[in-house]
Amino acid sequence: MANNEADLISKLDTAENGRDNASPPPPVTPPPGEENTQELIVVNENTEILDLNHGRIGKIENLEPLKNLERLYLRWNFIKKIEGLDTLTKLVELELYDNQIVVIENLDSLVNLEILDLSFNRIKEITGLENLLNLRKLYLSSNKITEIKNINHFPKLETLELGDNRIREIKNLDGLKTLKELYLGKNKITKIQNLDDLSNLEILVLQSNRITKLENLEHLTSLEHLYVSENGLTTIENLENQIKLQTLDLAVNRITAIENVRHMSDLEELWLNDNQISEWSSVDYLQQNKKLATIYLERNPIASDPAYRRKLKLTLPSLQQIDATLCR
Repeated sequence: MANNEADLISKLDTAENGRDNASPPPPVTPPPGEENTQELIVVNENTEILDLNHGRIGKIENLEPLKNLERLYLRWNFIKKIEGLDTLTKLVELELYDNQIVVIENLDSLVNLEILDLSFNRIKEITGLENLLNLRKLYLSSNKITEIKNINHFPKLETLELGDNRIREIKNLDGLKTLKELYLGKNKITKIQNLDDLSNLEILVLQSNRITKLENLEHLTSLEHLYVSENGLTTIENLENQIKLQTLDLAVNRITAIENVRHMSDLEELWLNDNQISEWSSVDYLQQNKKLATIYLERNPIASDPAYRRKLKLTLPSLQQIDATLCR
């Protein structure tokens, strides 16, 4: 992301000064946890966008003069603590992706914040977000979070990313009427539940969990994209109200038959690779899905048929892509 009229003057912290001449030379690379970091000094006080990605910054400091700053990017640094942001009350976007942050704190003054990205850190608990009532997008993927909590007070939240954490239960999402995208992939979730309030949800991602049944989705009538690959599903079921679905990803499960999707008149992509579908009657079932453009069935028993691709295309003439290959 571009740096808008902002200059960064860096001073590399070093252990060279004051070293005893008789002592042995230091190692070529610093030991873990003692990275050489840079001091942050900003000289343009009128900047609105400040890009400090990949700057080897160890501490957020010296930003007090930036009264007009709206977007601050601090990806890929060595920051351990959220601090030094109290005066940045105009900030609408803050990125702290891939740092070493353990606690969400010191954000109370950022009342205009709309986008917060704390992905790829070491956060264990969702806290410290009480005042961020204008938040629209919250990214907390790839942390160590075990419980969904302290987020159902956001009246404008549209995107919630909690993938690749340690969450076992879907809960505490009541009141998030504006939520459109929910990402919960790569957790330890065993059951789809507690989603009734999310009537405006358009994207639901649940891949790589421990789910064995499609259920409790009846209130998600606006859903357009559903991803439940790499779970333990055996049956396609309980999707009667998902009439707007455009993408259905059920790859890498234990499904034996294609069923209960005929009512999805807008379905364009169906991913069922790595299942146990063996009968061509399952393909025949899809003839009423006139918009179906992409289907993945590779690594199913049915895909071992020498005429696999030709039969698919003859049965489903709307197809433009079979598995990873475009149709000719």
